[in-house]
Amino acid sequence: MTKVKKALFLTSAPSIKEAPPPTLSEVAFIGRSNVGKSSLINALLNRKNLAKSSSTPGKTRLINFFDVELQKDEKVFPMRFVDLPGYGYAKASKSLKNEWQKSLSDFLRKREAVRLFLMLRDARHPQMEIDLRALEFIESILRGDQKILIVFTKADKLKQKELASLKKKFDDPFLVSSTTRRGIEELREEIVKEVF
Repeated sequence: MTKVKKALFLTSAPSIKEAPPPTLSEVAFIGRSNVGKSSLINALLNRKNLAKSSSTPGKTRLINFFDVELQKDEKVFPMRFVDLPGYGYAKASKSLKNEWQKSLSDFLRKREAVRLFLMLRDARHPQMEIDLRALEFIESILRGDQKILIVFTKADKLKQKELASLKKKFDDPFLVSSTTRRGIEELREEIVKEVF
């Protein structure tokens, strides 16, 4: 079992220029607005409100950094979780949208400490065009020392039949629910495996 030894909010940054020095391996959480990034981070770290979720999709414009230590047996794994602004929000002016997208894409391209991208998709809408485009983009910039893990959130909202169909479509998908904690422990294990 992988335990949470430490979980601290470090800082928020509007762009890569203001980001903290890349001293730890980073796990970047990326996904549409309202896919449940903050809820998943809180569930993984056994905390209620460490990552703040907004009731207005697309309101999170900052890149949020959390210093994390996970422990498996006697070994401690220090890393940094990075909560990235959601993409695909509707209620923002075009110039503001472009600015956010630019700072997001700058971060994804240039941040050398990122070892793992957690691509979050809503289990109820697994094949949204915007998610497929985001995945293509990440794949196009992926370095040899980086990996992508696709995680389907809100799995508790699916019926058994829908879950079975999702499992058929995607080879052994990661299905999680921050509400029921389904798949949280397995995902924590997988993060440690992929990053170290």
